[in-house]
Amino acid sequence: MTKEVDRLEHSLHYFFTDKSLILTALTHRSFGKSNNERLEFLGDSILGYLVAERLFQRFTAAPEGALSRMRSSLVNQTTLSSIARELDLGGYLRLGYGEKKTGGDRDSILADALEALIAAIYLDSGLENCGRVVESLFESRLQGDIEIVQQKDPKTQLQEFSQARGHKLPEYSVVKVEGEAHNQIFYVQCSVEGFAKIDACVGSSKRSAEQAAAKEMLKSIEDAN
Repeated sequence: MTKEVDRLEHSLHYFFTDKSLILTALTHRSFGKSNNERLEFLGDSILGYLVAERLFQRFTAAPEGALSRMRSSLVNQTTLSSIARELDLGGYLRLGYGEKKTGGDRDSILADALEALIAAIYLDSGLENCGRVVESLFESRLQGDIEIVQQKDPKTQLQEFSQARGHKLPEYSVVKVEGEAHNQIFYVQCSVEGFAKIDACVGSSKRSAEQAAAKEMLKSIEDAN
């Protein structure tokens, strides 16, 4: 594992003083009791703060709502898993037998591991060095088109669509939940006044399933017009 860790450190342009931190960050809960769940919890908050700080500094005229949407578009499972794949993070993860069969390539696993890695860097050398790594990882996305970064999420778009027409707010209902408590799959259906219901959409959390359902409903509305 030492050579693999060295390669990852070179990709991050960061070298750990305490190697046990990076090993823990790369250990999925399926591997054993000593895993990256606690680091992921901490990393989620640290990453949210560091991205928010950089958005605040760059977009000096943006109101609170726009900044919140920008942060949401950057700190989410899709973006984090994409960055993790750029680092080939899945190849470094320590996984249990069942997860090894997936190759560690599930979005949720990759996003959680990246957050754990951010927390590990913070604990190893503090917020300033952690901020440098985050800025490097998110550089291309932070420099992207502000209109793209500011794009509202599907639930917000759908809510505004309904409000603009004086309709009731969209309703979301969980129609089925599958899997163990630590690895559940949610099926959510969305209904909007005046439009037919769509098939249930899937997500690894209730929130992500609702976003997927809202996105499909927006497509359905667009096709109907």
